[in-house]
Amino acid sequence: MRTLHVLLVVLSLMLQGAAGQHEFPRPGDPCAIQNGRCFPGICRRPYYWVGTCINGFSCCRRYIEV
Repeated sequence: MRTLHVLLVVLSLMLQGAAGQHEFPRPGDPCAIQNGRCFPGICRRPYYWVGTCINGFSCCRRYIEV
């Protein structure tokens, strides 16, 4: 059973690497959960404000045009 858990973790890491994500979002980190980035000050184009990061910076998310 423990081997299954290890294999699932490895699979998850491989899928994140393929998707271009390099780290797990920390639990309780609303910016990473919303696919945002923390910037000091205000969000500038092509980003828009989605919240505040844990360190007090602005959580900015990139505009996605369809």
